[in-house]
Amino acid sequence: MSILIINIKELLQVRDTNVTIVKGSDMNILPVLKNAYLLIDHDTIVEYGSMDEYSAIEADEVIDASGKIVLPTWCDSHTHIVYAGDRTQEFVDRINGLSYEDIANRGGGILNSAEKLQNTSEDDLYKQASERLHDVIKMGTGAIEIKSGYGLTVDAEIKMLRVIKRLKKEFPIKVKPTLLAAHAIPKAYKDNKTAFIDLVVNEMIPRVAKDNLADYIDVFCEKGYFDLEDTERVLKAGLAHRLTPKIHVNQFNAFGGVELATKYDALSVDHLEEMNPEDISALKHSDTIPVALPSCSYFLSIPYTPGRAIIDAGLPLALASDYNPGSTPSGNMNFVVSSACIKMKLTPEEAINAATINGAYAMGISNMYGSICRGKKANVIITKEIPSYQYLPYAFGNNHIDTVIINGQKFE
Repeated sequence: MSILIINIKELLQVRDTNVTIVKGSDMNILPVLKNAYLLIDHDTIVEYGSMDEYSAIEADEVIDASGKIVLPTWCDSHTHIVYAGDRTQEFVDRINGLSYEDIANRGGGILNSAEKLQNTSEDDLYKQASERLHDVIKMGTGAIEIKSGYGLTVDAEIKMLRVIKRLKKEFPIKVKPTLLAAHAIPKAYKDNKTAFIDLVVNEMIPRVAKDNLADYIDVFCEKGYFDLEDTERVLKAGLAHRLTPKIHVNQFNAFGGVELATKYDALSVDHLEEMNPEDISALKHSDTIPVALPSCSYFLSIPYTPGRAIIDAGLPLALASDYNPGSTPSGNMNFVVSSACIKMKLTPEEAINAATINGAYAMGISNMYGSICRGKKANVIITKEIPSYQYLPYAFGNNHIDTVIINGQKFE
């Protein structure tokens, strides 16, 4: 199956060489080819160019994209879309004055989701997650990382990861699974956190690695959850089983988690709503990419990641949705890009780079995803007719997507 897209108003993120990450001032450069064509063969981008130099190409399907923008699909490197039910009541509780920490301290939050998930069958869990995954693909996501972490028992964490594996098999997009067993301290271990870390290190991680259910290991490194010593134990155990670190850090407090993550060569550090100069310095001397989750800041009314300072320091930045039931019940990456521009003061160019090529880097897949490059996977968004690509974050309340192509096939 081949698809030829012609008369493209603007073809974004065009890279003649396979750039896999952009940093600092380069993030404000978004290569654009105007009045372009794009040729897809099977699941691969094989050619592109200007319509001024176009000569007839045979293809199974020809799409006229006059007035439309074509860009790589969003690469969402931080989600928790496998969960049971919802936490609407906690949303109302926050409106009525309770904080995220207040809700967690009285048994809500992650523990609430864990209890629901433990009592949900694997098939029902898959059904709920598959509906969410279908929706985010229709909104332009073409690669996604999905974490466990709402199980908090060996069996429930394994159940989550089996659901993620099934999603990976049944859906055409790239899915990267992460073990986030150290997400919260279960009620049964409330007074013995060390015993729970022992369970994670000695039972969960070896079993997950043996069954090849995860690529990454994650920890919620935060006050009231897991401290630096806990985090280091889990990272060491994960690395011993070939699981690459990706860390939740600095969501509410900055106390050395970023430096610890870079010490263990974490692929990404995610959240970073609170940062200090030492964090910037640690990231400058590493290959770890900072990941901002602006939808979470919007939903919880907490500070936004200082993306402007991160980029101005010469660092890369990725954007992700943090899709989860408690702090971001949305996987709409279009809103993520808009909110990064509106609330974090990123330019449209920086935000699109952060949500495509750098998002792919934060999943370890930017060699094949995240840009329009010959030989890369044919995952693209075709917009409706819009004035320019800057209009995507500007008109944040509208659905601008006409067609999503995943692995060279239209996604319905």
